[in-house]
Amino acid sequence: MSIKNIFILFLLSYFLISCGIYRPTDSREVSTNAKERVKKNIEEGRGFRLSTLGKNNNGNFLFASSNPLWRASMDKLSFAPLSVVDYSGGVIITEWFNFDTADEEEIKIAVRFLTNEIRSDAINVTIHKRKCVSFNKCQIDEINNSTNSEIKLAILKKAAQIQTQEISEKAKEDGEYIMPEKL
Repeated sequence: MSIKNIFILFLLSYFLISCGIYRPTDSREVSTNAKERVKKNIEEGRGFRLSTLGKNNNGNFLFASSNPLWRASMDKLSFAPLSVVDYSGGVIITEWFNFDTADEEEIKIAVRFLTNEIRSDAINVTIHKRKCVSFNKCQIDEINNSTNSEIKLAILKKAAQIQTQEISEKAKEDGEYIMPEKL
């Protein structure tokens, strides 16, 4: 190798390093397991698959229509009039309603999202009961019974069904076979 070639190689590596292409990593922050790094990169949308190269993939956006937990909650609370529906804030709150017009008690259901993952601690369901004796004399109490858990369980079951359906539809679209335990 001539001095000219060594100088060009040194100059080229200097420019590549100074452009920010090379980023040193801390082994405490990045896993040494390649499968974990691949999984994390795909979840963050950094990777690609050769099988999907050239196909028009819309990506995974954090919109309400792409979140199974949110869609399941909207489906399960469709029987009640909604007061607050804030996807960015992670809250769905119904208006005060009752099933029997002769009854003076009304209830309000609030669902708060703690994470987008489908798991038992992903949502918090709170139910309040209001009983009014006159227009401006109302007593509001929080209900802590099995109804909270039943609504939460119904939402989680529906979200799991939606997610399973989406995974199987995506696999059919891509022509892949997914093992049943991954569903």
